[in-house]
Amino acid sequence: MTPDLFAHEPQGGEGPGAAAPPAERAAWLREQLQRYDYHYYVLDAPLVPDAEYDRLFRELQALEHAHPELQTPDSPTQRVGGGLLDELPKVRHRVPMLSIQTETDTTPAGAFAFDARIRKRLGLGPDDPPVEYAAELKFDGLAISLRYEEGVLVRAVTRGNGEEGEDVTANVRTIRQIPLRLQGVVPPVLEARGEIYMRRDDFERLNQRRREAGEPTFINPRNTAAGAVRQLDPKVTAARPLSFFAYGIGEVQGWRGEPSTHSALLDALAHFGLPVSHERAVVRGGDGLAEFHARIAAKRDQLPFDIDGVVYKVNSLALQRQLGFRNREPVWAVAHKYPAQEQMTLLRDIEVQVGRTGKLTPVAKLAPVFVGGVTVTNATLHNQDEIRRKDVRIGDTVIVRRAGDVIPEVVSVVLERRPPEVAASEPWDLYARLQGRCPVCGSDIVREEGEVDWRCTGGLFCAAQRKQALLHFAQRRAMDIEGLGEKLVDQLVDGGLVRTLPDLYKLGVAKLAQLERMADKSAQNLVQALEKSKRTTLSRFLFGLGIRHVGEATAKDLARHFGRLDRIMDASVEELLEVPEVGPVVAQSIRTFFDQPHNREVVEQLRAAGITWEEGEAGRGHEAQPLAGLTFVLTGTLPALTREEAKAMIEAAGGKVAGSVSKKTSYVVAGEEAGSKLTKAQELGVPVLDEAGLRALLNQGA
Repeated sequence: MTPDLFAHEPQGGEGPGAAAPPAERAAWLREQLQRYDYHYYVLDAPLVPDAEYDRLFRELQALEHAHPELQTPDSPTQRVGGGLLDELPKVRHRVPMLSIQTETDTTPAGAFAFDARIRKRLGLGPDDPPVEYAAELKFDGLAISLRYEEGVLVRAVTRGNGEEGEDVTANVRTIRQIPLRLQGVVPPVLEARGEIYMRRDDFERLNQRRREAGEPTFINPRNTAAGAVRQLDPKVTAARPLSFFAYGIGEVQGWRGEPSTHSALLDALAHFGLPVSHERAVVRGGDGLAEFHARIAAKRDQLPFDIDGVVYKVNSLALQRQLGFRNREPVWAVAHKYPAQEQMTLLRDIEVQVGRTGKLTPVAKLAPVFVGGVTVTNATLHNQDEIRRKDVRIGDTVIVRRAGDVIPEVVSVVLERRPPEVAASEPWDLYARLQGRCPVCGSDIVREEGEVDWRCTGGLFCAAQRKQALLHFAQRRAMDIEGLGEKLVDQLVDGGLVRTLPDLYKLGVAKLAQLERMADKSAQNLVQALEKSKRTTLSRFLFGLGIRHVGEATAKDLARHFGRLDRIMDASVEELLEVPEVGPVVAQSIRTFFDQPHNREVVEQLRAAGITWEEGEAGRGHEAQPLAGLTFVLTGTLPALTREEAKAMIEAAGGKVAGSVSKKTSYVVAGEEAGSKLTKAQELGVPVLDEAGLRALLNQGA
């Protein structure tokens, strides 16, 4: 591990205040920026978000401008930021890799200000035509220079300090997007410059693999990409999904017909086989720049990779040479940023929210901070494991990230700003904070082996899960309450008419008709649907309870094995494990569900409301499987049973229901308007039953 060379230097705080002597303030700013540079470029572990770094950098620039005598050769304002790893060979750039000026005014005014500066330097008046610009993206990755000789990649060098970089050729060769040989007729020497980055989807997949392997996850794509490129072992780089975009050139020798504009230069690089972003345009004047900035801002969050702004360059290469450089920055280019997506703020508290499915999510309560274009006071902490990994504690200064409509999240802690009393405190623990109980309903909380999320076990009773429980209970494959959809559930719950599942069966036409957009006829239909749902099967009822890990198939297996609800509710884990396809996780989930008094009370109230099922339909364990080994096909409309009801009855009695008729079919159950399946059965000589015949078979085991 590379040592922290600043470990014993003063840390944290804002240093000498504005009233301090300028020399003292400037010295402190230089020290802080050098420290941040080291952690950002050398250790690939940023201490503060970009916005905080930019703020201090601008302050130092202003001080040095007002007091030129304070400017020192080692000031961060006098060089391109960066550092070198001693372990990697150093290479001097033939053409320096300089950074460009940043326009921090994120409004359209920033575009117009750059255009005005260019027109002034070119001596253009108001009647002269607009300047032509190449507009492109400002990628958030690691700058790299690729040297091709006779079309073959011979060296890849990082920006480093702008004059000298690190030789990472072996690592870069592993990036499949970077060609080892250019296409077509190419210059004898061509240095293509661009950005190595990591796509968001690749980053998420990489982190998912690390979670599954029990390894710590990475914080963001930019630092993950930078760290991968600068590994000492190319095999590590090869295992990281890196990408590349070219955006310019360094040294060139012998290029016949070299393009005259920057946009044509990018076209030529693409023609050589180098990846070049399609998100670029040639625009005219400040209006064109502002329009490009706004257009990219609107689609920024839909891009598959991170950017923190756009870049404007005078398109004419001849005009670029005429405009030249100032303070080691090209006059002819500028980076126009967007609002920072990361900011620092104080973590005041951590609360726990209960989701619709019972998932418990720790939420950071923050001192208000403007980030990603809005003021943020809450941010997700995801789960207990993430809190532990990031070592987040109440009272910390944290970095908050918000991108577009994505929920704000706490990405890391600024450890150097951690107060002593916070450092002495115990790490935050969700189970201890809640004393093992759901903050909404008081039910036990559990975390299954191998899972990261804690969950409330009071699914039928918990107010936070009320709407989800109702929708699941009412769905077609469960209790099949026709007309009880999401909008109506919202009205019933928000209006206080339904608090738990049994309340559904207390609804009358008069109460329902008072709801918005609920006519008498609709109210009557819902009451009839509720009444009809009381006649069901044990497997449907079990599935409707929403027990975690108990789907339709498992509910049917439980109904077949035990036959009666009481036996399931009282079954031990060992007895549940005797059911086919029920493993330890499912067995424990069932046992935990019925161990909650709230859940058992809701089940009894549902029974008291009149919900029943025929024992023959539910199955009666090993003793009653009258249709075991038989395969049925259903076709047409039956007099009393829906196709789903008939299927449930057959499966509960041990039979199987297939979708097509074959020689292996035992019976075809046919109703009115039976179609080709009935014809096929007659051709194959498969016995055909009506609904009465099916019921007769079911009753054989009674």
